[in-house]
Amino acid sequence: MRKITRKILTRLPTRYVATGVALIALLFAYGIIGSYIILGLGPIDSIYYAVITMTTVGYGDYIPDTGIEKLFATTLALGGVVLLAYVFNVILTNFQEKVGKYSKGVRKMNAIDKMDEYYILCGYGRVGKVVLEELIQRNQNVILIEKNEENSANIEENDSVVVINEDATENNLIAKLAGEKCQSVIISIGNDVTNLFIVLTVRETNPDAWIVSRCSKLENKSRLKRAGANKIVSPEIVGGKDLYYQSAKPHSLRLTVRHTSDEIYDEFEVISKHNCTLENIDYHIPGIETPLRRRIITKDLQDGKNFRDYLKSHPDAKKSLDNLYTMVNNLHSHVISGPDNTALELLIKDLEKKEEIIGKNLSDKEIAKITKKELEK
Repeated sequence: MRKITRKILTRLPTRYVATGVALIALLFAYGIIGSYIILGLGPIDSIYYAVITMTTVGYGDYIPDTGIEKLFATTLALGGVVLLAYVFNVILTNFQEKVGKYSKGVRKMNAIDKMDEYYILCGYGRVGKVVLEELIQRNQNVILIEKNEENSANIEENDSVVVINEDATENNLIAKLAGEKCQSVIISIGNDVTNLFIVLTVRETNPDAWIVSRCSKLENKSRLKRAGANKIVSPEIVGGKDLYYQSAKPHSLRLTVRHTSDEIYDEFEVISKHNCTLENIDYHIPGIETPLRRRIITKDLQDGKNFRDYLKSHPDAKKSLDNLYTMVNNLHSHVISGPDNTALELLIKDLEKKEEIIGKNLSDKEIAKITKKELEK
């Protein structure tokens, strides 16, 4: 019974406190009027009797004699017990809830303070879930802002993932978090008006922030751009994963290199060393502008070792890979993402010692010109 009572009390809305106080006032008036009329007490004594009876003190100086007097005293005492207990329990419950929320909020802010860098993700709907998975897969620190607590109830919070169940458009919350440590603000809410407001808020307080916003209606794309969004993505066209790729653009590059298949593991050792992720490999076939793309998405050195061992134990696979490298003249591109620009710069320096680097962030058209010249030789 105690557990059931507590469960009911914790669900009582705060507005019931005012209702309870109003009912106590009515009961008090009932006690004063009844004491005056039924017991025949004076005004002061009526107030006194109403108070001691409602609070069940009952000093015994006024004892009901008749049936109606006893009925009046009984209803006044029972009403006082029920209403006072109700109001005090509601007040105590709401106080405990607020203290609990405050303590929880303090713990979350301490976790955020300990993060060196982080991404802010606003909205945890169909698209937001995909973005969060992409960020977690790459061991990124994430602050998720989702006002609907039920939507994010199943997310496991830790040192790298903090969930804040508040409205991103209120209390200047997003403006406080989008500071120097913020890698990117990703807005994946389905309402373009809300997204626009968040973009304006972030851009006003942090002119250097990298903002990627979802756009549900293409006609609102220009508005979000003018408001200050660096990238606008329509998931209905390009899919939710591009929100992550666009947000990581300041810390990713496309590196066009030349090396043989025997040097794959050596290259991946450097990538893993600098805590970078090999997103994909583009093989540039001479005479064809669009490359042959292979998705990788890994930073684990063990994956590189497994691939190396597989090629050693499967000569047919090794021969097929060698044929592919021969066909592209050993020229291909890697899309590599990293924790920051410094890591990518160090990675390039180390790779230059091991292989020929053709260029950085070259377009397919620029690479096609290079392969065309090689065909003409």
